[in-house]
Amino acid sequence: MVNTEKLIVHGPETVSWRVVLDPLMMIAGVRALMLQALQPSTMRGVWQNSNFLDEPFDRLFNTANFVAVTAVGTPEQADELGARVRGVHRRLRITDPDGGPVRRVDDPELLLWVHCAEVASYLEVIERGGLRLTPAERDRYYDEQRHTATYVGLHADEVPGSVAEMREYFAAARADLDLRVIPESRATMRFLLWPKVPRKLRVLAPLKPLWFPVGMLAYYTLPRWARDHYRALPEVRAVQLLVTLGLKLARVAILAVPPEIRSRAFKPETRELMADLHRRLAACGVRPRRNLLKVRAVRDSAGGEHALG
Repeated sequence: MVNTEKLIVHGPETVSWRVVLDPLMMIAGVRALMLQALQPSTMRGVWQNSNFLDEPFDRLFNTANFVAVTAVGTPEQADELGARVRGVHRRLRITDPDGGPVRRVDDPELLLWVHCAEVASYLEVIERGGLRLTPAERDRYYDEQRHTATYVGLHADEVPGSVAEMREYFAAARADLDLRVIPESRATMRFLLWPKVPRKLRVLAPLKPLWFPVGMLAYYTLPRWARDHYRALPEVRAVQLLVTLGLKLARVAILAVPPEIRSRAFKPETRELMADLHRRLAACGVRPRRNLLKVRAVRDSAGGEHALG
């Protein structure tokens, strides 16, 4: 077995590798944003401290880059990005228009909500779309993601590390975090279902209807209690069966797109990170498959076999 401990934060032998590199991560990421938006302070923090309306895709792309770096980047790259993110969050504040207290963006309660909404969304969407995991592997995924949470300033022992702990967290969050739809949440949901095309991407405006299935699949994978808050789309009979089928078909369709075309959906630094990952793996005798979902076992010059993934 090739030792990737110093090469990659979460190596090919981890469950995180299988989840984060799945083609359904875009839909899972949209679902995560929808879920996060139900916490008022979290949503106000995004609107008050970013140009969300002018550059709406930036948050999604920045999140994708953070996930990529903290999963398949080197420990040094992840440490550097984490320090930068913590530094930015440390300076930002959130005001309550209803007269509540000013909150820090790096409030541990808010950081934990964002983390749990993200990692739970990734696992639930991707597994529903076809990734097969055992109960032990699901628990291992959440345990691995405790380390990822430390990059934003959380302590690993305060983060849910199993399916049962995550379920308990969301039950408590529903009671304690004042989850509800505020105007910013509603506007965010409208954008995620039917996004405003930024000026610099106007050439893609005719393709805008192709986004709606992405938003729709993300919405219907939310837990029923979250959809009951939004009531953005109708709860029609058999919709959940259609959503599961849609996710499976989307997974196949995305994998059919050549990687060099798929990669254009990400920021340049994310694309360079993935190219660097290929180089680092090749340097230790590992040849990734083109979709990076698994890594082939390859023989070294001595005839031994490196089995990863």
